[in-house]
Amino acid sequence: MPEEIQRGTLYIVPTPIGNLEDITLRALKVLGNVDMVAAEDTRTTKFLLDHYNIQKPLLSFFSHNEQIRVPQILDQLKEGNSIALVSDAGTPGISDPAHSIITAAIEHNVPIVPLPGATAFIPALIASGLPTHSFVFEGFLPHKKGRKTKLEKLRNEERTIVLYESPHRILKTLEELLVHLGDRNIVVAREITKKFEEMLRGKVTNVIQELSHRSIKGEFVLVIEGKTDSHTN
Repeated sequence: MPEEIQRGTLYIVPTPIGNLEDITLRALKVLGNVDMVAAEDTRTTKFLLDHYNIQKPLLSFFSHNEQIRVPQILDQLKEGNSIALVSDAGTPGISDPAHSIITAAIEHNVPIVPLPGATAFIPALIASGLPTHSFVFEGFLPHKKGRKTKLEKLRNEERTIVLYESPHRILKTLEELLVHLGDRNIVVAREITKKFEEMLRGKVTNVIQELSHRSIKGEFVLVIEGKTDSHTN
């Protein structure tokens, strides 16, 4: 049954992480019928909307303007406008600033409708070959403060561990994982859904060796074997 767009409702809409065809029919309908789209990167979102011939007012919403934008978005919602919240790519609320507007909407009794859709870590996890029945998603490791503490904590984690990492920090992170977690099995997924999608499988030392001889590009998902009885670290 066709979905009616509800007035004064915040829609959480996942968008493609690379391949523009990875968007649901429902997401396209919502984007085409809401009053406004709040976007982490308006340029990226405009490219997507133009691709599907959707024209909507865009409002930038990112980490450095949250304090200003949250009250503005709430005012629009309270006036009865429907708003779609989208991130740069993937599902809003996963390693992006969406959390602040979602919690504010809850506090002000604004209806929220979350749509299922694209995210990077689930495809990487299910294709990794590592256990999926129980896992922990940690997103990006802290850049400085708390980084060592987090790694030490993960050392004793028995569940499969999933991390995000950027191209300019991937080697540093792998080397730190080797020090703190040991030479475990790991899968490094690069550019999920994009033209140069790649899965690097093996021990941490193997992946470090492979990437050390490359010009590193793309976004990464790291899927790391949890602690087992065979791990001494």
